[in-house]
Amino acid sequence: MDTRKIALLLVLAGMVFGWSMMMAAMGHVALVATLAPILGLTVTQVLRGFRPQPAPASRQPAAAVAREEDGTS
Repeated sequence: MDTRKIALLLVLAGMVFGWSMMMAAMGHVALVATLAPILGLTVTQVLRGFRPQPAPASRQPAAAVAREEDGTS
């Protein structure tokens, strides 16, 4: 990952953490507890989106594998 993406992720995580702390300080603990799983899932999905993607599979068909028949049943 390059430095720009890491910085963006840190800013995003800091914003989510700051929002949660502000809501808790204002007495909205029930709201924070309700939204915490949603926020966690959102952060997880964003982080997953920043992971390097695997190389695309080739469009060529796979080679057929010859089966040996031994004649026993």
